[in-house]
Parts: sequence; C-alpha cells; structure tokens
Amino acid sequence: LAEESVVLLANPADALPLAGGRRTAVVGPLAASTEGMLGCYSFPAHVGPAHPDTGIGIEVPTLLDALRAELPGTELDHRRGCGVDDPDTSGIADAVAAAEAAEVCVAVVGDRAGLFGRGTSGEGCDVADLRLPGVQRQLVEALLETGTPVVLVVMSGRPYGLEDLAGRSAAAVQAFFPGEEGGPAVAGVLAGRVNPSGRLPVAVPREIGAQPTSYLAPSLGRRSEVSSVDPTALYPFGHGLSYTSFAWTDFRVDARPAVSGDPSATTTDGSLILGCTVRNTGARAGTEVVQLYLGDPVARVSRPVRSLAGYARVELEPGQERRVEFAVAADLAAYTGPDGRRVVEAGDLDLSLAASSEDIRHTSRVRLEGPTREVDHTRHLVSEAAVGD
Repeated sequence: LAEESVVLLANPADALPLAGGRRTAVVGPLAASTEGMLGCYSFPAHVGPAHPDTGIGIEVPTLLDALRAELPGTELDHRRGCGVDDPDTSGIADAVAAAEAAEVCVAVVGDRAGLFGRGTSGEGCDVADLRLPGVQRQLVEALLETGTPVVLVVMSGRPYGLEDLAGRSAAAVQAFFPGEEGGPAVAGVLAGRVNPSGRLPVAVPREIGAQPTSYLAPSLGRRSEVSSVDPTALYPFGHGLSYTSFAWTDFRVDARPAVSGDPSATTTDGSLILGCTVRNTGARAGTEVVQLYLGDPVARVSRPVRSLAGYARVELEPGQERRVEFAVAADLAAYTGPDGRRVVEAGDLDLSLAASSEDIRHTSRVRLEGPTREVDHTRHLVSEAAVGD
C-alpha cells in the first residue's frame, strides 16, 4: 500500500530512477527522521511527545536507511541542513557543500505530525499559507543554486505550494505521511525497484498563497477572464507519472466506436458502458490508472466542470494491452436542485476517460432521456470498472 501511494510528480531530466554508484547527497530534515512518516493520530505523534523516554514501539525505517539498503555500494553523504520548523539556518552551508561534492542530491522536506500546535501538520496545526515550514524553502533554494541535480522529496500531511521549486528540480516526489513502511516505499521508487503508480488525491497548488480549492469547481471557479487570479494547480487532482509509457486507444460506448458530435443515449434510469484499450508502450512493467470523470454542462444549479466517477488500476507488462470498461449508471449524474431534492434529469452529460482531472484522453457526449427521477441512498454511487485479461 505504501508503495502504491507514492506519487511521482515530475521527472523532466530523467533523474529517476537513481543510478547506483553515483555520489549522492541525501539532505533535509526528514532524510534520517521518522517524523514525516506517521500522521497525528498515530501513537508516536499523539502520545509519544508526553513520554520522550519511551520508544515508539514499532520499527519505522528512515528514508536514509532504506536508500542504503536499496543502493548498496553507493556513497550516500547525509546532511540535515535544517529542522522541520525551527528558524536555524546554520546547517544549510554544510548541506550545500555536500550537494556541491555530489553527482545528485536528494532533498527530503515536509512535515512533522502533531496535535494542537505541536506539529506542522495535524489536528489544530493550521497555517496561514502553504509555504514549506521553517526554513526548508531556503534550504531547497540553496541546493538548487549549486547546479547539482536535485530530486525533491516531500513527505507531508498537506500539499504545499511548491511554486518554482519543483520546476527547477530534476525530479519531484510526493508522499503524504506514507506510514511505517514509507521509508522503504519512497526509497524503492527513487531507486527504481518500484515503478510509481500513485495518483494525487488532492491538487498540489502553484502558489503558497493559494486559497483552498478543489478540482470540483464550476466554470467560474477555474481560470477565466472574470478574475485576475489563476487558480490552476501546479499538479492537478489525479496526477501521477510512471517510469514507463502508455497508449490509450479504441474508445467505445456500448461496444460502438465513440464518435465526436454523435452523442450516445440512455434513459434517466438506465446505464451504458464506456471503455478503452490501454497498452504499455515502454520497456518495463507498470500500472496505469484510468480515471472516469463526469461533467454536467447544463443544470439548474452550478455544477463542477468534472467530477471523478470511477477509476481502474491497470497492471501491464511491456507490450501488453488490456481492455478497461466502466458501467456508468445515470444515477451518477444525480444532484441536489434548488428545491432540495436529489434528482436525475434529462439532458447532455460529458463522460471523460483521463489520466488526471486535467489530462483528458477522450470525452463522449451522452444524452439522458426520459422523466426527471428522484433518487435516494440506494442509488449507484460509483462506476464499477472491469479490466480484461
């Protein structure tokens, strides 16, 4: 589970997987710490601070220890650089020196879970903006200035506004408090033993001052000419990369080729099948995540441009292809109208197969026909997916 949760955000320089045998600097407050592994309601974070002389009771490998196990024979030079949230910058120069002497630098930053102000993320640990805690941004900036390729690893409880940090890094990885096996999971992704397949359950914002937003925004909640603020995320909901590549073909609705401008039809109490074929076009096994989004362009209340209605993890060997099909019930288009009733009504819908909420591979227009139908708790809530052999 930990391995499947790690998200590869960016890898523009193909810095990942890390090549063994290269001098590698491993720096940052969370490189040799377990603080970024467990959430605030885990025993070590919740109760542990009141009993500093008591062990945490479970084995939680650090990322540094896990990297040593993944990359035997590789020289790993560790420097802390700074703490998670303290203002002391005296260790940054030492971390910079290690990065300058290395062929690649892994910078591990993020959160310390806690409660009511005892951590940087957790219950009662709110923030005024989404900058990295303490002087961690200053540390990463200094590492980037060295010219050594920097692999940015963020282990946190909330998404941070990475602004230009991720764009200037050779690669970027996100792990949200990945648990007691988080160190080996992240190290496995960095070293290439694990082909990443995690997808973002929230968006990573572009700016540290970004207001809390959701991909479930109506048209005016997205970038438009009516506002001078662009809320577009740096990495959208559902985003995640792989060390292999995939091709999506043969989009069909109810076994018929999906044709643009020729909407399929079903009734307000009916359903249809939407699917495609996914092929691994790369050189190694990997998992693609096919996501189904539903959009209702015309309704009596403002609706999200698109919302997740289902997804399927598709495991593929090199050259292998598999068919993915979603059973889409009209119930999934239900919404609560101005009169407080939750209904499915006649009209057009957009069903999209996508690699993220912004990476749309195909959209089919579907027309619901028939009387308005009120639904309750027995309605279909998700689209069931079937993945062929």
